[in-house]
Amino acid sequence: MTRWWSRLRPDNFTLALLGTVLLASFLPMHGPAAMVLDDVTDVAIAALFFLHGARLPRESIVGGLLHWRLHLTILACTFALFPLLGLAFKPLDGWLLTPELYIGVLFLCALPSTVQSSIAFTSLARGNVPAAVVSASLSSILGVFLTPLLLTVLAGAQGGMHNPGQAILSIMLQLLVPFVAGHLLRPWIARWVERQRALLRYTDQGTILLVVYSAFGEAVNEGLWSKTPVLSLLTVAVVAAVLLGIAMPIIAFLSRRLGFNREDRITILFCGSKKSLATGVPMAKVLFAGGSLGAIVLPIMIYHQIQLIVCAVIAQRFARDPGMPST
Repeated sequence: MTRWWSRLRPDNFTLALLGTVLLASFLPMHGPAAMVLDDVTDVAIAALFFLHGARLPRESIVGGLLHWRLHLTILACTFALFPLLGLAFKPLDGWLLTPELYIGVLFLCALPSTVQSSIAFTSLARGNVPAAVVSASLSSILGVFLTPLLLTVLAGAQGGMHNPGQAILSIMLQLLVPFVAGHLLRPWIARWVERQRALLRYTDQGTILLVVYSAFGEAVNEGLWSKTPVLSLLTVAVVAAVLLGIAMPIIAFLSRRLGFNREDRITILFCGSKKSLATGVPMAKVLFAGGSLGAIVLPIMIYHQIQLIVCAVIAQRFARDPGMPST
């Protein structure tokens, strides 16, 4: 019983997320204080992606780019399979899901893969780690362009983005430019970044918590909880679980049918099924405005916890039994 509880118990970061949502629900900022917080959040997001760029080794990019079939497969799962699955939940829009929550589901499906956890689970499961580094990083970079375009196609005017080109430009300025700057400065700051890896992990998490507090505070001021039925909140959790439960078997089946070896199939399974909270929350802040932002980021927050629990269990099984098939 204790072992199963340790697997299912939310990690400290998830507990911090829940605490942040509660804090924003009861003590949201108003007026000038909220505007200052918004500016501070923008600076923190830029710093976060600067550090992401500084962490990415150039050698991993060059070495992993040769494995193009694997990368195309992961990108297809991330930016084609998931959006199609998101459209399958359209009948719930306006029924069990509020329009804002359904936009959040579509936004979740259009997001790139995670970087840190995809690599960590691939390594634990004894998959192709260099390929995971390249695929997850490539997914994050391409997501700057593909996520706004996909969301425009999936949601149209309902998505709240009237000018996708402007949205992409805004994301490039706030996310991609700092990322590239950090990577270009890597020869000079890489050693410092590596020495501060433990501290920078809390910087990552702190930035996400800051954005969540800002988003939910604004949403609460606009009446988020009074406008969102409890049934809709429960439906979001079910949708997130079903989404992962459908996607992972499909991804595993496709990777086997395409003839990849076991290590590559593990990489495809973890990188292709993950969605990035670290990229999604800052990106949502750029793409969406007003009180809908809090509801829109709810699905990715819930999916984040579910994917961590499920992938941890699967990765540990692979690690214990190297001979176990990955499909």
